[in-house]
Amino acid sequence: MPYLSLEDIHMSYASREILDGVSFRINKGDKIAFIGDNGAGKSTLFKIIEGLLRPDSGKVITHGNTVIGYLSQNVNDMHFSNVSLMPRALIEAEEKMNEAQQQISLCADDSDKLQEAMQRFSEATEEFESLGGYDYEYSVTSAMAGLGISYLKDRDDLEGLSGGEMMRVALARLTVEHPDILMLDEPTNHLDVDASEWLEDFLASYGGAVFVISHDRFFIDRFADRIIELDGGHVTCYKGNYTSYVEQKAAFIKMQQDKIEALEKELLHQTEVKQTFLSHRNISGYHQREKMIDKLGAILDAEKAKMPSDFARMSFAPVPADRSGAEDKILLKADDVGMSFDDKELFGGISFELKAHDKLFLCGPNGCGKTTMLNILLGKVIGFTGKILISETARCGIMGQFVPFDDEDLTCYDELVSRTDMTVSASRTYLARFGFTGDDVFKPIKVLSGGERSRLYLACLLAESPDILFLDEPTNHLDMRSREILEDAIGMYNGAVICVSHDRYFIEKCADRVLGFINGRGSLFDKYSHYRNACKKAVSEAIEETAEEEKQPDEDKGSVNKAKARKERAAERNKIRQVEKEIERLEARQAELEGMFADAKDDSMYREYSDNASALESLYEEYLELSDE
Repeated sequence: MPYLSLEDIHMSYASREILDGVSFRINKGDKIAFIGDNGAGKSTLFKIIEGLLRPDSGKVITHGNTVIGYLSQNVNDMHFSNVSLMPRALIEAEEKMNEAQQQISLCADDSDKLQEAMQRFSEATEEFESLGGYDYEYSVTSAMAGLGISYLKDRDDLEGLSGGEMMRVALARLTVEHPDILMLDEPTNHLDVDASEWLEDFLASYGGAVFVISHDRFFIDRFADRIIELDGGHVTCYKGNYTSYVEQKAAFIKMQQDKIEALEKELLHQTEVKQTFLSHRNISGYHQREKMIDKLGAILDAEKAKMPSDFARMSFAPVPADRSGAEDKILLKADDVGMSFDDKELFGGISFELKAHDKLFLCGPNGCGKTTMLNILLGKVIGFTGKILISETARCGIMGQFVPFDDEDLTCYDELVSRTDMTVSASRTYLARFGFTGDDVFKPIKVLSGGERSRLYLACLLAESPDILFLDEPTNHLDMRSREILEDAIGMYNGAVICVSHDRYFIEKCADRVLGFINGRGSLFDKYSHYRNACKKAVSEAIEETAEEEKQPDEDKGSVNKAKARKERAAERNKIRQVEKEIERLEARQAELEGMFADAKDDSMYREYSDNASALESLYEEYLELSDE
């Protein structure tokens, strides 16, 4: 059953055509992930469907009484003044029921009026039920618990929430409203792993249609049965989840490359035949071949146009450098490492060994101490307990969330050759493996995007062939293509890696082992999924323990002043919200600064970025402490 159809949608900004004849249909039960590069026009298409933008041409057709629920990724689009969690339509249906019920009680002696009131009550009840009114309490409780905002359930006014809270509340309201089509623009941006997993399960079992913009490949794999990719203004549809899309796209590219190669060979052959005819003064044959060559050229151009715009960059894989030494050589060892701040333990009991080709990923919630542990290993943090041993001969490379270059006026090529002894040809071939082809190699560093900066920095780092590569959230702010290049590079790299990351797809693809943080302790796991299962088990055990404590008789619990305790908890929640707001403000400023680095005239932006990073680390630790309390 079709819910929505798009017919030949065109949309341009200035001279650039963002949407060039986009057409597809959304049917009941579809679970669609909408993917494409940043700036490709995905959010623009969402706004066209929602009616917030008018296309240059084309039509958006909603079939029947299709109801669309839309979640923007822009917090500024949210308005929560005098808004409750219950959808407006449900509130109005409940008011009609109450009014009809009052009328029934007032006209008990008038049979005609009583009959009319009972009819209105029946209609209002039917409407209330169709809107999910009787399931509302269960639905909203489930949604808010799953999204980690149960503490907001009894709020009458939702004004003054942090950006993350606003997004989660808006998402909870949408799931309760249960529209025919759920249109979500980057819904996991403000969700932790637990909330993302809840949303994945919810979307996978959703009865209507789901249409989601996301860069979270693990998230897409869990719910999607169809991928629509927007590339160069055109859309291509694939069946299956993200992993299936990658396989299908690779197979298509291989098929197209074979077809293009065959056409190019035939074109070359016909050109040679044409020249032979000309040399033998066979003018008739010469002109016939000329027409054939024109036709072949047109076919070749058409086949090349079918190739995705990124295929040249996707077709390279980094080549690992030779490395001497035993594979089982221990490069780094942590023995019972712990860290505390103001007598509050952040983590403890962390022990592991890192061998020559190990890929160890540090995983856990914000504020658990992952980056602190990474900085301990790098020698940037003192005052920890336990021991860190590192091989005297081990050479280390470091890539943080911000990648600095000494001279932003250098080109990509100049930066690489200044750090290696590669020849011109080898340098260009090497840079191509990281997505820099053609004239891209001569771009000044100062004009590179965030993803391009990260790819160049990693390329230069790997060219120096360190024994241990330390990475701190390397996929942050990268589009899918840059993440895939990064993953291929890490996968082919034959040194050891220690990486902090929250990107589940990246972790599953690249990690040999996971050092997972649970309740202040770090444990080793063979797979990320094993770590997540351990997290869920820990939560279940904590719930059971709390339930057992609540069963204890009152005299064993002490004489706690309940009113005072409630006030203290409210104050703690308010403090947590303030810390969250400050974290979001600084994170937003960091993203803003990253986008301004290319135009930096001095080092003031970099100093501010560094200061903010230090402040964020302190805020994460404060958030952890408040949450534990």
